[in-house]
Amino acid sequence: MVWAEGESRVLDYGGLGLPVLFVPSLVNRAYVLDLAEGQSMVRFLARRHRVLLLDWGWPGEAERGFTLTDYIAGRLERALLAVGEPVVLAGYCMGGLLCLGVAQRRPELVRGLALLATPWDFHAVEAEAARGMAGLLPLLEPLMALTGRLPIDAIQTLFAMLDPWGIAGKYAGFGKVDQDSDRARQFVAVEDWLNDGVPLAAAVARECIGGWYGANTPFRGMWRVAGAVVEPGRLRVPAFVAVPGRDRIVPPESARPLVDLIPGAILHAPAAGHVGMVAGGRAERVLWRPLSEWIATL
Repeated sequence: MVWAEGESRVLDYGGLGLPVLFVPSLVNRAYVLDLAEGQSMVRFLARRHRVLLLDWGWPGEAERGFTLTDYIAGRLERALLAVGEPVVLAGYCMGGLLCLGVAQRRPELVRGLALLATPWDFHAVEAEAARGMAGLLPLLEPLMALTGRLPIDAIQTLFAMLDPWGIAGKYAGFGKVDQDSDRARQFVAVEDWLNDGVPLAAAVARECIGGWYGANTPFRGMWRVAGAVVEPGRLRVPAFVAVPGRDRIVPPESARPLVDLIPGAILHAPAAGHVGMVAGGRAERVLWRPLSEWIATL
């Protein structure tokens, strides 16, 4: 651990050269990027680069009143400053949106920006389902008023609404796999991680569900961090945008607009799903190595 604040900490995985800071989502545990032996993106990359991982931790009393601005312009920005030199920011899923916000605010701290399955147009596919999720916010308010957070079970239910049949399908597929195989062990590790979630601070939940999903604020130029609209077109850093072709959580149509918006961005389109891209059996080939090669160019 090289830095900590509240429940958050930056873990140093070693390695040499330009530091790469991985930033995961706020709603899932950071260890998806260090899932198991042979399934660790950060340990693979640490053999080639200096690798750091921001673990947001559990939102405790200090984080209960946080907004996205508190996380981005506050905690993430201070984590960057603690590294002591400009970094390659690598944001996974929601973490990519957080990275976009801080890269626009503090471009002098960012040498490169990797966005891995990062949504931008939340209405590109199934817009009504996204609006329907936002429509449930009034029902969730009593839960958030009680604890100051959106509970894990509620978050899991909302994500299940986006692809209800996909959940049944993946378990049916698992039933056909040799239960003593590496593939089965990888599946179980991912499922354990998926069900080991983290609650969201209430204000963050309202911004994400009502703003991102309901009003599509990032795509419409209405999402603000510390009062300033987040505009990918203003970025002037090398960018690597990974858009997995079989992603049901962040459909390719949602993530791909960032390639056109960020000047000079490189599109990488791995034939994988949202989690398989970072922790699946083919992750080394479809993402880890291409990302490492891009970092080496910086």
